[in-house]
Amino acid sequence: MLQALDELLEPNTRGDPETPLRWTCKSTTKLAEELRAKGHSVSQRTVCDLLDELGYSLQGNRKTKEGLSHPDRDQQFIHISEKVKALQSIGQPVISVDTKKKEIIGEFKNGGKEWEPKGKPVEVNVHDFPDAVLGKAIPYGVYDVTSNKGWVNVGIDHDTSEFAVESIRRWWREMGSPLYPNAKELLITADGGGSNGSRVRLWKLELQKLANEMGMVIHVCHFPPGTSKWNKIEHKMFSHISQNWRGRPLVSREVVVNLINNTRTKKGLEITAKLDINSYKTGVKVSDEELQQIAIEKDIFHQRCPVRNLHVSVEYFSVSTARRLQKNIRNS
Repeated sequence: MLQALDELLEPNTRGDPETPLRWTCKSTTKLAEELRAKGHSVSQRTVCDLLDELGYSLQGNRKTKEGLSHPDRDQQFIHISEKVKALQSIGQPVISVDTKKKEIIGEFKNGGKEWEPKGKPVEVNVHDFPDAVLGKAIPYGVYDVTSNKGWVNVGIDHDTSEFAVESIRRWWREMGSPLYPNAKELLITADGGGSNGSRVRLWKLELQKLANEMGMVIHVCHFPPGTSKWNKIEHKMFSHISQNWRGRPLVSREVVVNLINNTRTKKGLEITAKLDINSYKTGVKVSDEELQQIAIEKDIFHQRCPVRNLHVSVEYFSVSTARRLQKNIRNS
């Protein structure tokens, strides 16, 4: 019986590869039925004991397999770290940016638990259909790596590159400029995809506009694909926001803003959040001519790579914007 059960569990290597159990859930009830069909007298409870004897247990999938990564990925992280330290050493601002998960506004369940009187949990809607009027909140975060301060621009329209750069612009006006009055350069670390992705033309065009407005050089370091969890804003800011509003329905936009504003940590993290009621168009195209007008220079990272492979470092790693602007400022 043990052998028959083992063959049912591993049909490809030990039993019949055409067994129906290959394509169905191997519950103890179904295993018992299949064993009885083969002439064994066994109950569902006995199957549980036999599985334990064979060394089986209920297990979920484990995320261990990763896709291909660039051979110089570790060096990319070292380069980002060195670039961050270099700008911090001369008092220049360094920020980590990203869009937090969109949140539906209204009386909907929010993950986590909060202290409430026994037997009186907060009642929310059964179904999570977005409210046609309240819609969703789109929190775009800017985390100041040096000062441990955060800014969240809570949008209500679309997560576009224009919205992403506007969030950085608002951070600079509200928080960055007072903290760094003599800043000449700004370093942005970001994920490789989304509204601030390394291949998004509109992101680069809007950054050029911001560089012109600020009169500063803007450096952008994109993390390699699949490594967004190393982006500091994820575990330095967003995780604390999620913990602060756990178990609390986000019933209005004001609730979202206030919960973010009151997120604090013992290590001194302070966050400021404001509502952004602007509309942001989707599907905006940037022509080749517009792209050519951007004063952008590639950060030469792969020194030992031939020129034809230089695009790898830019696509996955780093782009420096408005170097020409800095030269013009120096000349004037």
